Amino acid sequence: ITSGRGQKTAVIDRLGNHSFQAFSDEINRFANALKEIGIQQEQRIVLCLNDTIDFPICFLGAIKAGVIPVPINTRFTESDYAFILDDSRAVALIVSDDLLAPFERHLERHPALKSIIVSGGNSKAHLNLSDLTKDQSPEFTAVETSSDDMCFWLYTSGTTGMPKGTVHLHGNLRATAELYAKETIGIREDDIMFSAAKLFFAYGLGNGLTFPFSVGATVILLEGPPAPDSVCDILKTHRPTIFYGVPTLFAMLLASDLLPERGAHNLRYCTSAGEALPADLLARWQKQMGVDILDGIGSTEMLHIFLSNRPGDVRPGSTGKPVKGYDIRLTGDDGLPVPQGEMGALEISGPSSALMYWNRREKSLETFHGPWTRAGDKYYQDEEGYFIYCGRTDDMLKVGGIYVSPFEVEAALIEHEAVLEVAVIGKADSDQLIKPRAVIVVNHTDFDAEILAEELKQFVKERLAAFKYPRWIEFVDELPKTATGKIQRFKLRAPS
Repeated sequence: ITSGRGQKTAVIDRLGNHSFQAFSDEINRFANALKEIGIQQEQRIVLCLNDTIDFPICFLGAIKAGVIPVPINTRFTESDYAFILDDSRAVALIVSDDLLAPFERHLERHPALKSIIVSGGNSKAHLNLSDLTKDQSPEFTAVETSSDDMCFWLYTSGTTGMPKGTVHLHGNLRATAELYAKETIGIREDDIMFSAAKLFFAYGLGNGLTFPFSVGATVILLEGPPAPDSVCDILKTHRPTIFYGVPTLFAMLLASDLLPERGAHNLRYCTSAGEALPADLLARWQKQMGVDILDGIGSTEMLHIFLSNRPGDVRPGSTGKPVKGYDIRLTGDDGLPVPQGEMGALEISGPSSALMYWNRREKSLETFHGPWTRAGDKYYQDEEGYFIYCGRTDDMLKVGGIYVSPFEVEAALIEHEAVLEVAVIGKADSDQLIKPRAVIVVNHTDFDAEILAEELKQFVKERLAAFKYPRWIEFVDELPKTATGKIQRFKLRAPS
């Protein structure tokens, strides 16, 4: 990992700058510590860690020791954590001090769990990470593994219900770094990278760990939530060259009036994933910041982005074209490919696909079909080969016998100056026929809800076919989201 750059800064976090040499030494110390406390190759350890240097140390140290790290969402509930510890049969939990409380009440109920290791703080009841590693050797020879060995698991972020343990192989990390990070968006050793998406998320894991270390670049880690003030401070102070975000955050940043001026940042470009990027949001970002957002789509199952815009080839309103090394097909309800221009279910074949969902045979069979992985998204491909997002398969609305993309309605609504965020879902009318319903966060507090709702309905009618306009509009203070910024539409659909 050092490769002649031992004194170069690898990681910047709340504690300061960490060189590649110091980082490499700590990875080896952690690998030795795992061996000392009796954790064996192929056993699982759960990582519930904030974004500090301890995360990549533990993640890469475990892999080097042949142990399988299982990073998990730091905003899951106590019941989620209990489920994951049981489901994974983890033998150890490595947890940040401020995240320990939701585990404390059920730690004794997991028979496989032997060690609890705390990062930060001075826990008296459990092992401390710094104490465990400080006297270990900075030398460690990686255990022998193959590209097809299990390497790490990621639990899905819960946009459609209970998280599922997604099993990834050793070869998957390299594939995403080579084919997306290097080949598609052109990361370089002199880049300084900052990801608002957290490391426990597949998108953030690539952005903030795999990608920078694959080329010897520097990464900035933000321990707390990516609030506009924190993000803008990093853009101004540390001047990253690549910023990885999500559409919701880009909208919040534009609304915050905290962004640096064009000449006061060092960005080459930004990337976006998690949800499709509205064309209007892209245009506003380009105008204010003078740089592109490269919109793409990835998934926990595929580990990172497989369909993307790229530098010099940004098509507003599209998710771009396939990343080199990945094949894309769109299928109809009969499972057969649809003609170009028609909407179909997105399926991907590529070298970073997960092996399966752990202990979820039925769900695995639904998603993984030989070399093809079903993404759960609807797309169509235009005449120039760009892929256009139409919504999640389970979010699609059939209005008057015609499929309506919620995203298309959302994209129209977001163009209105009063709309900050929006989610469109289906609702049955008095005849039990499904029509669009919009749930909206406005960007100011001084408005008449009834007047604005009628204005927005007319606004959509002027831009889309009349049957697509939202019959109901509800204004809320915030939309339910995962920790990675994805809107949880299933919660909006649930009866209150």
